Amino acid sequence: MRSALHELPGCGTPETPKPARRPRPLSREEYRDGILRGDRIVLARAVTLIESAREEDREAAEQIVEDCLPAAAGDSIRVGITGVPGAGKSSLIEALGGFLIAEKKEKVAVLAIDPSSQISGGSILGDKTRMPTLAASEMAFIRPSPSRGMAGGVAQRTREAMLLCEAAGYRNILVETVGVGQSETAVHEMVDFFLLITLAGAGDELQGIKRGVMELADLVAVNKADGENGAAAERARAEAQNALHFFPASGSGWMPRAVTCSALTGAGISDLWALVLEYAALTRGNGWFAASRREQQRRWMHEMIDQSLQQRFLAHGAVRDRMEALERDVVEGRTTSFRAARTLLAAYSEPERS
Repeated sequence: MRSALHELPGCGTPETPKPARRPRPLSREEYRDGILRGDRIVLARAVTLIESAREEDREAAEQIVEDCLPAAAGDSIRVGITGVPGAGKSSLIEALGGFLIAEKKEKVAVLAIDPSSQISGGSILGDKTRMPTLAASEMAFIRPSPSRGMAGGVAQRTREAMLLCEAAGYRNILVETVGVGQSETAVHEMVDFFLLITLAGAGDELQGIKRGVMELADLVAVNKADGENGAAAERARAEAQNALHFFPASGSGWMPRAVTCSALTGAGISDLWALVLEYAALTRGNGWFAASRREQQRRWMHEMIDQSLQQRFLAHGAVRDRMEALERDVVEGRTTSFRAARTLLAAYSEPERS
């Protein structure tokens, strides 16, 4: 006998949920127009496209970037942000973004680079949950992207994502890196200003992580300078400022600083951003800003050449045919890495069989 529960709405055997409808593909013109008018949904879809590994998506992405490039004005400021684990990078970015939106009435884009698993390639992609207030703002665009093992925790297409954000009207671009002690040179070479976030009272192991990146920093911010931690934060700031004096002077003419701040209370956030603007004014005035951007473009071109050559090499039929066997020979000691590499390069130089 059929139960009465089955006659009530919402009861009984649940229906199989319908699969989500895939969004309609956008044309090249729709991508361009949507980005230029600041449509965050179109911008997000465009960033997804440039992150795709599919060859057909790669060509479409390059066309979109080229279409938007004239609108990627040079009046933006790109800030790379890194720090030791537990320093509160995401919290500070949310406080900084909130300040820029509320006080400066300026849009903010956050490109948060998530660590990819070395085993599965998967990524946490949890930055929106760590920046809930900022993520809810119509004037903010937060995009977590997998690092996919790139040096310095930098996503492969971060440069293109920055250009699209600038074309969409975002003049403040914040790039949050993994910050787990690996080289941060890659992000340093694609931004205008480099911010290192640290904290007082960290153990020697954590503090040791920052030593390799302090030489790159334009500003060191000691976070969590609130409550009983205020005095310790000030001591850490003084130590950092003293350490900065020992590094060679930058060609930018800027003297790196160390400050204290609190993402929790907002103390020091406006002073921190004032230093970013001071740096931008100084380097725009002496020509360093524009020269640095031009050098970044040159390096970008060479990196794209390197990536394209590697992709073509690995896709070559003769290389694919011999790669596994040669890898096994190298691992088992039957040949050297040098000889195996030369063999594969020689195979790549031969015409592919049709």
